[in-house]
Amino acid sequence: MCSIIGYRGKQDAARVLVGGLRRMEYRGYDSVGVATRKDTGITIKKGVGRVDEVNARLGLEELQGRSGIGHTRWATQGAATEANAHPHRSGGRRVAIVHNGSIENFAELRRALESAGHSFESETDSEVIANLLESELDGGGGPKGAIMRAAAALRGSYAFAAVFEDGTLAATRRSEPLIVGVGRDGYYVASDILGFIEHTDDVIYVKDGQIAVIGTGGLELYDAEGSAVPQEITKVSHELSSIYKGDYAHHTIKEITEQPDIIASAGGDPAAIRAAAAALRDAEGLYVVGSGSSHNAALIGRHLLLEHAQIRAEVIAASEASSHPGALARGAVLAISQSGESADIIEAVRLMRGAGLGVVSIVNHPHSSLARESSLIVRMDCGPEIGVAATKSFMAQLVVLYRIVAELGGPGLDEAALAHAVSAALDSGDGARKVASALRDISDVYVLGRGIHYPIAAEAALKLKELTYIHAEAILGGELKHGPLALLGPGAHAIVINPPGPTRADSLADAAKMRARGSRVIGIDTADADEYDYWIPIPEADEPLYPLVEIVPVQLLAYYTALERRTDPDHPRNLAKSVTVR
Repeated sequence: MCSIIGYRGKQDAARVLVGGLRRMEYRGYDSVGVATRKDTGITIKKGVGRVDEVNARLGLEELQGRSGIGHTRWATQGAATEANAHPHRSGGRRVAIVHNGSIENFAELRRALESAGHSFESETDSEVIANLLESELDGGGGPKGAIMRAAAALRGSYAFAAVFEDGTLAATRRSEPLIVGVGRDGYYVASDILGFIEHTDDVIYVKDGQIAVIGTGGLELYDAEGSAVPQEITKVSHELSSIYKGDYAHHTIKEITEQPDIIASAGGDPAAIRAAAAALRDAEGLYVVGSGSSHNAALIGRHLLLEHAQIRAEVIAASEASSHPGALARGAVLAISQSGESADIIEAVRLMRGAGLGVVSIVNHPHSSLARESSLIVRMDCGPEIGVAATKSFMAQLVVLYRIVAELGGPGLDEAALAHAVSAALDSGDGARKVASALRDISDVYVLGRGIHYPIAAEAALKLKELTYIHAEAILGGELKHGPLALLGPGAHAIVINPPGPTRADSLADAAKMRARGSRVIGIDTADADEYDYWIPIPEADEPLYPLVEIVPVQLLAYYTALERRTDPDHPRNLAKSVTVR
């Protein structure tokens, strides 16, 4: 949702912070700011816009000091304005903070703090943390004591970092990610390892309620009661080659083209696959949860489990899990998430665990919040995904699901053949470019699919919404005549996901019905057909594997349409990679 970073060490803090914010900008890009502490006190520069824009305008990197904090924002509480941008400084200017999450009791805290004489300048819930910390500084115990007492007063989810007037850097978390980096030249805190990975690969995953304090004596780590706890350092792999765009114009197209390479790595641990398959096979009932693209992956998983393993699963959108309390009685939940940090999925999993369900998760990061909440994880291992819209992570989720179903007796996964087919699907870029030019000025598009291809239609609609801002709607092909056909008159555009298989003849009939009413039809198919106005080719593949192939031209079409419409495919408006507020 938002990215936070802090640094204290031997380097100029502002340059470290701005570099980290650039790498984490996929988490939020409405506004950006940096605060550093020097002898004269805490200085803040912040503004509306992307990191490089605001840095060029205000000179964020020119701030002086060896201790500081930074933030990129995805606006939730209050509009994207300079006043609402982070960092926020306390009224007495003794502390500044950056925050990710949501403070549920901020209104009552703000009223109490204002009554005590503290002043506020923003509309955000985050600013109460700065003034609350300042009010607690007089209670003894220095920054550590202030954070302990402030955290006890806060309700909601948060990770925040604070720089104090004496230069102390401190941070804590509750239900939001927070990582400490231990380097030779200093210490780092961030919401994502990408914030400091070029400086160190030694990290500490801060647990809920723990407090990290970085002062003149180095790093100290405490629990919520103030007792020192061991510093468990983990070495993570450098993945800088996956972080930078290289010769690609955007991260999105780079990540689309990386998909053939992740087929071998996604879910590549046979032991984890076997354990996950056994847990799903033996479960008394099975629920599959996800949000966004992960929800579409869950729909494909449901189809595969029923068709090839005779396992019935109920798919629940993670945000709707609390609406099903009576149903969540026994069995297991299969949770699917790219980031492992989205608030909806974490809340759903905690609810289901509380109901006694075992949790099997498909995750990209083994140290994410979702991984820590799970009984068993299967790793996607697709590397960092910087483009906000899921592409290679969606492919990795599908590959993991196919591997689990293969263990349960479903179709095997020939890695080399599948990688070849996905590589061949990338050659559909020329066809996607031609269709993208036809979609440049339209406002609506409909995407049809039947059977297992309907979730790909839903993913296609989602990608078009995210990257192009075209209103896109997925339709079950068989439901076309039950209402949606009223929308498909002259000038309308429709995409039909239609590879060979048992649904192809019916989908061609759907296309014919739409064309008969003047609509323009785009076929995603292995062969052209008279029923299509435009055709984006896909290679032939084993029938059960077509979802893994047909998703590629969908992604390419959304990307090239975004370019035609002059939207930024890496940073869609109003969206962030990890949605860490409800």
